[in-house]
Amino acid sequence: MIDIQIFRDAEGHICGYSVAGHRGKHGSSIVCAGISVLAQSALKGIGEHLSRSVDFHVESGDLRMRLKDKPDALTDAILETMLIGMKDVQGCDLKGVRISEIQEV
Repeated sequence: MIDIQIFRDAEGHICGYSVAGHRGKHGSSIVCAGISVLAQSALKGIGEHLSRSVDFHVESGDLRMRLKDKPDALTDAILETMLIGMKDVQGCDLKGVRISEIQEV
């Protein structure tokens, strides 16, 4: 099971996410690879392309990212696009991917 948590700030903008777990045999699941690429691309896009500050942790089966500053239009574009992609991948494997959105106060 791949468990994805999307964290939204009080205004509804994504301010962080967590992806944990694997689907299928380690290293051989297209679903796992798709989710991983989306999560890592968002992290790199925000950090390297937009030069935004983030706290993150990456290891096999565990990726966590949190914006250090308030989300803006560009981070929104990257993170909402990541979520759209993750929901598309989830549609291919409803039992293997769980997405939850957490509203922070």
